[in-house]
Formats: sequence, C-alpha cells, structure tokens
Amino acid sequence: MNVLVIKANNRPASQGVSANMYETFLNEIKENTNLNITQYDVFEEDTPFFGQDAFNAMGKQQSGEALTDLEERLVAAQAKAQKLVTEADLIVVAFPLWNLSIPAKLQTFMDYIYQAGFTFKYDAEGNMLQLMKEKKVILLNARGGMYSLPEMAQMDMSVNYMRNVFGGIFGMEIIDEVIIEGHNAQPEKASEIIANGLEQVKEVARKL
Repeated sequence: MNVLVIKANNRPASQGVSANMYETFLNEIKENTNLNITQYDVFEEDTPFFGQDAFNAMGKQQSGEALTDLEERLVAAQAKAQKLVTEADLIVVAFPLWNLSIPAKLQTFMDYIYQAGFTFKYDAEGNMLQLMKEKKVILLNARGGMYSLPEMAQMDMSVNYMRNVFGGIFGMEIIDEVIIEGHNAQPEKASEIIANGLEQVKEVARKL
C-alpha cells in the first residue's frame, strides 16, 4: 500500500503536538514492510500561494505562451502534489488548529489538489461527482482548546474543513481520526492528554 504522510506543522515535535503526532505515526509504521511510505512537509516544499498567478499559468499553458519563474514554480508544485495524491492509496495528514483554521501552507496544498477534473467533476446535469472514492484518509489533529464541546464545535474550521473536502468533495473514506485537544486549556493535565493521544496515534498506525 502506498502511504502519503503529510506534515503541516513546522514547530519542533517537543513543542508542536501535531508535529509529535506526525513523528509518532512515522516511527510506528517505519518497520511495516507492507507499506511504501512517502513523506511530504508542506513547510519544506516550494509551494507558492494559489491565486491569479496560477490561473495565468493555466491560460499560458493552453495557449503555449512562456511562463514566468513564479508561474513555473506554481505549475511544478501543483503537479507534484497531484502526482503524490494520485499514487497514494492512503493519505495521512498531521495538522494543527491555528486560529480556528489550518496552516496557510496546508491550505495551499489543498488548493493544489482541489481541482475539477482531478478530485471531482460535474456531469451534464451539473451534479458534482467524486473522483477519489478508492482512496483512504487518516486525520491527525491537535488543538489546545476543547472544540469537541457542542458550543465550540462550529468554530473548528480545521478538522471540519478536512473532513468536508477529503470526504465530501473528493469522496475519500476517512478511516481513522485522532484529535488531541485541551492541553492548553488544561495545562495541569497536558502531559496526560498528549500521552493518551499519542497512544491512540500508535494504535491507528498498528492497524495498517
């Protein structure tokens, strides 16, 4: 099985809980000979933000015009992201909740693959069709507050976003989630909360 493991936190594992989840997951699967593992760090990759430059590049490619350096970087970065997703049977994403959302570099990766004709399409009647139903996803998330509480759940635009995009738009099956939360809200319990969460990460990795 081809496994793409995406890291979306550039803090050291000793400080960033989702970075620790990423390292823990990798350490647990590294001896699994049934897995072909590819790592992708959104903070290490050259991924210019998706915007007008990307649309300009698309138009120039269709007309055969020369691209600028920035446009060439965008085209290469998007092609790499889409190639990795195409080749993966399972996508694992370790990411934090930052300011109620996902890190900008992870959003850029998602923008690269959120493309009609690649991860979804529309039929003649205008209905959206999911194009990635054969792929599976594991989400590993950390958030310092208690966003599983009913009064807070609607404010989480990280896990909810990833669920809606991977599952709802792309059609991928989310087979596992581990969410470590509350370690900042309850500092006296932080060590216990994190340790328990990392054990859950190990258990998810062992299933593969």
